[in-house]
Amino acid sequence: MAESWSFLDTFESNFRPLVVIELAKGTKEETVKWFTKRIVDKKANGGAQLLVKPLVTEKGEENIYLVGASHLRLLLGAETVGLVKECNDNSMRTFTYSSRKTFRDFADDNHNFLTMAECQYIIKHELENLRAKDEKMIPGYPQAKLYPGKSIVRRLLTSGILVQIFPLHDREELKKLRHSWYGRVKVGYQPLDEIRCYFGETIALYFGFLEYFTFALIPMAVIGIPYYVFAWEDYDKYVMFATFNLLWSTVILEVWKRICAIMTYRWGTLLMKRQFEEPRPGFHGVLGINPITGREEPVYSSIKRQIRIYLVSLPFVCLCLYFSLYVMMIYFDLEQWALDYHEENESNFSSLMLFVPSIIYAVVIEIMNRIYRFAAEFLTSWENHRLESSYQNHLILKVLVFNFLNCFASLFYIAFVLFDMKLLRQSLATLLITSQILNQFAESLLPYWLQKRHKKKMKKRMTSLKTDTDLTLVEQINLEKEMGTYFGTFDDYLELFLQFGYVSLFSCVYPLAAVFAVLNNVTEIYSDALKMCRVYKRPFAEPTANIGVWQLAFETMSVISVVTNCILIGMSPQVNALFPDSKMDLILTVALVEHLLLAIKFIMAFVIPDKPRDIQIKLAKLEFESLEALKQQQMKLAAESLKE
Repeated sequence: MAESWSFLDTFESNFRPLVVIELAKGTKEETVKWFTKRIVDKKANGGAQLLVKPLVTEKGEENIYLVGASHLRLLLGAETVGLVKECNDNSMRTFTYSSRKTFRDFADDNHNFLTMAECQYIIKHELENLRAKDEKMIPGYPQAKLYPGKSIVRRLLTSGILVQIFPLHDREELKKLRHSWYGRVKVGYQPLDEIRCYFGETIALYFGFLEYFTFALIPMAVIGIPYYVFAWEDYDKYVMFATFNLLWSTVILEVWKRICAIMTYRWGTLLMKRQFEEPRPGFHGVLGINPITGREEPVYSSIKRQIRIYLVSLPFVCLCLYFSLYVMMIYFDLEQWALDYHEENESNFSSLMLFVPSIIYAVVIEIMNRIYRFAAEFLTSWENHRLESSYQNHLILKVLVFNFLNCFASLFYIAFVLFDMKLLRQSLATLLITSQILNQFAESLLPYWLQKRHKKKMKKRMTSLKTDTDLTLVEQINLEKEMGTYFGTFDDYLELFLQFGYVSLFSCVYPLAAVFAVLNNVTEIYSDALKMCRVYKRPFAEPTANIGVWQLAFETMSVISVVTNCILIGMSPQVNALFPDSKMDLILTVALVEHLLLAIKFIMAFVIPDKPRDIQIKLAKLEFESLEALKQQQMKLAAESLKE
């Protein structure tokens, strides 16, 4: 490997490690040589044309490799992945190497034109697009089959030869980001542009949504505090609060679309073209021909997949939903026992016992949610979806349905079956506060404590290590490769989705729900920032233009909140007094109001544009220019053909 590295050194005298590849210990030498050769080979020969350097571990093993790229290679890669950058005329355009001089801050000697996150994204893209040519198997591993066009990295991952690929942290930039992000307690906005430059658009957009949602909760919290103080037991007053709730839940989601469009246009991802999706790593099937690409790849019958979904996954989900309802009924039995105990004893201890069933139930809900999540992931993987987007959509649907029923079924039962507003308020408060405490502990505090312990042990071991290699780089890589892997924003958005449900569905009964949500989200911003910077490996940047399917999930929740709040208004004594003789008239009136409010909601969603006017004009201008350029190219080709 030393000979191969001296050869690579001629490409770039200033090697900058960007990505770490960890192979399984004991990987065969012929496999390593073949894989590294494919990484450094020229694009014309089917390689990635990147730079590789082995890192000798403390035991002298060479199973960790550092990957980088020359400045020119990264610029060409930026064009390949379709990165959008700002031009000198303030417009946003897709980067091309031929027109590089027209882009702002570009210079041949400016190696900071591309952010480190963008460079790492380009390298990841090139590695994932390393494809088998005429190889039938991974050299040294005949059981790891290959076929023309198969992604080499994905086969190495599924075969267990490749342990992990992760991007390196930039310690100096991370230190600056930590200081401006969570290093000091301050009242102000998050440095979203800096977060985007370091972690990429997907994570920056999550923190942008978290910040926006927290600010959007403040009006609900401000109204909720005096309502709680002056009208705690007066249920007639919650009609006004419920009405405000309906308007609030619609407006904030529509305004978010506009804010999201402004941010993603500034970052360039609003203009990025969607790339053709490759099969996900876990997808398997018999070899066949893809009718779209014409390439040979695994093919799996959609009928078999539908059979697995409807005859196995669907019944399993229904069984889990039934079990959740069964646990809910046990909770109500405990509530009745606690109430009977309090009526018999009438003591301070018995008063406290009234909250115990709700606390136990809240803990059980969190445990059930986490266990079900593992089962949902296993089932969705077993369904064998070809595309990652299809896999994610089916997983999100399974998890959302169960989490919604598991978290809110008891509240619906209390509100619309038992008609017990006092118990509804108590259960809502207990579920909300307990779930927030458990999530903060499980997602941030516990991983941070474990990571801190591991870091101390690793530093002691590295101090005694004697090696000629740069000790700080070895220490950094050994620390980072043992860190937990951040699996994306799924759990973070799910937590906000459930919080939105607690606030929008029943907060008129417990007006302090928004107050506790604001307090939780403020601490969530700091704990999630700490988690990203100190607990997990640096994730690869993933360009995105919006929050994806979660926008639809939040909008669906807001529609359900219209229905629940209308029914709560109809159940209030104030409204019931208007219909003393006919309950049918009350039901019809509530249904009419609910339909009118839904109509207003959809009209508002239609009237409020998803993108501000200036961004619409800029997008239309770019589309016009691209069509004109295509027309000119066609006319030029036609003129040349006439000359011939």
